[in-house]
Amino acid sequence: MEYRHLGRSGFKVPVLTLGTGTFGTAGMMKAWGDSDAREATRLVDVCLEAGLNMFDSADVYSEGRSEQVLGEAIKGRRDKVLISTKGTFRSGPGPNDVGSSRQHLLSSVDGSLRRLGTDYIDLYQLHAFDALTPVEETLGVLDEMVRAGKIRYIGCSNFSGWHLMKSLAASDSRGFTRYVAHQAYYSLVGRHYEWELMPLGLDQGVGAVVWSPLGWGRLTGKVRRGQPLPPVSRLNDAASTSMGPQVEGEYLYRVVDALDEVSKETGKSVPQVALNWLLQRPTVSTLVIGARNEEQLRQNLGAVGWNLTPAQVATLDRASAEPRTYPYWHQAFFKERNPFPTS
Repeated sequence: MEYRHLGRSGFKVPVLTLGTGTFGTAGMMKAWGDSDAREATRLVDVCLEAGLNMFDSADVYSEGRSEQVLGEAIKGRRDKVLISTKGTFRSGPGPNDVGSSRQHLLSSVDGSLRRLGTDYIDLYQLHAFDALTPVEETLGVLDEMVRAGKIRYIGCSNFSGWHLMKSLAASDSRGFTRYVAHQAYYSLVGRHYEWELMPLGLDQGVGAVVWSPLGWGRLTGKVRRGQPLPPVSRLNDAASTSMGPQVEGEYLYRVVDALDEVSKETGKSVPQVALNWLLQRPTVSTLVIGARNEEQLRQNLGAVGWNLTPAQVATLDRASAEPRTYPYWHQAFFKERNPFPTS
């Protein structure tokens, strides 16, 4: 397993992270999977055997059950794993049970520590931007928890460029701990991350922790033109699909056709090719992969240890290219001043 620095920090993470949205059985997460503690323990075993030692969760996954199951699965081997989790989304009915205020984050972190059965979190991320709480308040309490040893590194998720830059500037001016990670959506059928967040990440030393690298289940190799959706898929769940990235049908099939072409050339599966393409992109530190079972996990682990050729990358780039919105289409005309980011 390859390890990379998380942004411009000294913290090294594996290029693949296991997402634990499939752990537990509550709420809308049922559409993702329902691994109990026994199955979760087996998935953790397989990961550690392959050198994948980072596991990502959130306090809202399965209403907290995901963190609890992960805690049970790593019991007795906390020193062998890295844990990342997230807070900010609504975690209860009260007016302070949501957001990135001091009040909510203190209780959120303590709740996550309790459910995970640990006294520290390796990477704690804000699940979304809270526009109603001053960034100085949010960063101040995160900095306190880092200094107290409850959190080792901090990151954010689903921020826009100005959200992230405003936060980094506040950290720099106040001497607060800086975000070193941005957990962001990025895939072969969702390349908007490249327009602003990728250049920002390079400039400011923020590594990408990529969520849904297979395009919300669309790049598993089971979704193809003229065929019904597989019987077991989050795409069959209307509530789950409505909350995920939207992808136009013909665009998806064009990308899948290119993936099929490269898959035949490499002898690798469609999801392995899609994941490997991401691993060659600038700023990418780790991909959060999901797995309903051991077979899916082993399949995704096959995405590492090899590389697509430049020609194969170009084939996938062409198929997945999208029209840019302003001002990015305008900037693209001036490559001598705004070149595409390189690692």
